[in-house]
Amino acid sequence: MAQSQSSKPQNSRGFTIVEVLVAAFILFVGLVAVAGVVGSTLSNTARSEYMTQAATLATEKLEDLNRFPSTDANIAVTGGSSAGGLTSDIQQDVTVNGVTQSVNYYDEVYFSPSLGSMQETESSLDTNNNVQYITTTYTPDGHMNTSQPAGTPPASTGSTVFKRRWIIEQGTPVTGVRRITVLVTLLNQSTAGTVTFQMSMVRP
Repeated sequence: MAQSQSSKPQNSRGFTIVEVLVAAFILFVGLVAVAGVVGSTLSNTARSEYMTQAATLATEKLEDLNRFPSTDANIAVTGGSSAGGLTSDIQQDVTVNGVTQSVNYYDEVYFSPSLGSMQETESSLDTNNNVQYITTTYTPDGHMNTSQPAGTPPASTGSTVFKRRWIIEQGTPVTGVRRITVLVTLLNQSTAGTVTFQMSMVRP
């Protein structure tokens, strides 16, 4: 009667410690590369969100300035060829038709999510040239509530803060019109990198 023979190879062996270490190193390098791609994607996604907010704020400010009549102090250029600036916070006295008014060419906007609502706080000047902060709350059910002006800004913790500056240039790009440029800068989200957005419009 024939005897069956084992089919197990005579020279079979397991992995050596060197092979295990090489495989583990290759796996580690791959995981680090994947983590880097995921981190970069998340950062770019956050930056895109902030850029969208900055573009919206620039458009909003240009629309606000476009509503003023051409003789209003907020868009008048009475000294030199321009009013305001993009590199620093500027406040100027503007005299129109014998009336002098202090005009701010900058503001700050705070966005703060709270219990499903969104709060937007904007700074402005009151009649005594004091900075006032007004908060508008947008609720999930579509309502909008505006607070009374307050003399202190909201806490920046947990908020996204943008700075807006604008400049009004008389006779640019042609005589008879003025160019208004708004620059929006993200102030407090360094993890997203530098976020700035600039937009211009031309009006009489």
